[in-house]
Amino acid sequence: MRGVFVSDCEGPISKNDNAYEIAANFMPNGDKIFCNISKYDDILADVFNKSGYTAGSTLRLTLPFLKAYGVTDQQLDDFSADNVMLIEGTQKTVKHVKSIAECYIVSTSYEHYIKALCKAVDFPYKNTYCTKVSLDKAAITSQEEVILRERAQEISQMPLITIPVNAKTLADFNSNDQRLIERLYEIFWEEIPQMSVSNFFKDVVTIGGEQKAKSICDAVEELKAPFKDVMYVGDSITDVEALRLVKEKGGLAVSFNGNDYAVKNADVAVLSENNLVTAVLADIFYRLGRKETLKVVETWDQNTLKDAAADLELLKQVFGSSKTSPKVQIVTRENINSIVMESSEFRKKVRGVAIGRLG
Repeated sequence: MRGVFVSDCEGPISKNDNAYEIAANFMPNGDKIFCNISKYDDILADVFNKSGYTAGSTLRLTLPFLKAYGVTDQQLDDFSADNVMLIEGTQKTVKHVKSIAECYIVSTSYEHYIKALCKAVDFPYKNTYCTKVSLDKAAITSQEEVILRERAQEISQMPLITIPVNAKTLADFNSNDQRLIERLYEIFWEEIPQMSVSNFFKDVVTIGGEQKAKSICDAVEELKAPFKDVMYVGDSITDVEALRLVKEKGGLAVSFNGNDYAVKNADVAVLSENNLVTAVLADIFYRLGRKETLKVVETWDQNTLKDAAADLELLKQVFGSSKTSPKVQIVTRENINSIVMESSEFRKKVRGVAIGRLG
């Protein structure tokens, strides 16, 4: 039985945040709209633990505004195909991992982008889980278009909310941010539900949080594979449940240039401009298992990797093709805070500040 390799897409495979880029390209001040909705998404998912709410629902909450600005599925297809930005080494990483394991991509991204990504890296679309949506099929009235454009402009002018450390209730936020959160609640859960375009909220299932974990379970069940043979790679809040599941079930949970949400739920944290390091970890994991892989990571260097019989050609490329050698560490109670800070900053370097700071 071959192992099961599952990866998030944006972050571990590509530099994109496609939904952010779509918002920025097709709506006035779309970058600010997306960032403010994304922060609200983090609050609902991680602070308030809103019942039935899935991390990554920014993609669902943004849809009414994209529809109001007349964005079409064809535009999403074309834009996505023209703007795939791969992490260095992706083509070789995908090829190698496909040769040693059953591979899946589990992504919150819109299906338009995942189809474009699969074509770019020769990955089977049938082995992906992503957010399926059709803008063309959604209904909207001219009056709704006017109102939603006004609300989009209002959201774009809001200052970014600051989430206090250990915040659990609305009262933990400062008074200004409390007002913003209450206003966003009115827009998304009182005003938009009265519109025909609110069907996006009912019909679209974003593949994030628990949906990612469920996708892994579906793949494992289909393959009749043990969880100890599962390796998962993620980088953000949408990967928390997936990372946690794989870690608790005895597989290998890897944060690749992750933010604090990903690092805190991973076995191993990777900081690298080249994802061939993922192929190296997979190569060792599927030959030696979790325990031995963690031993190798403890003293991560070329000699240790050679002793573990890691693929020499991969090692040559990993340590020779990047400006800086990859940093790979086991996440422990003692080092978790320092890794969070370092990894959060490094992801901004690799993916840009605007995308890197998103949850």
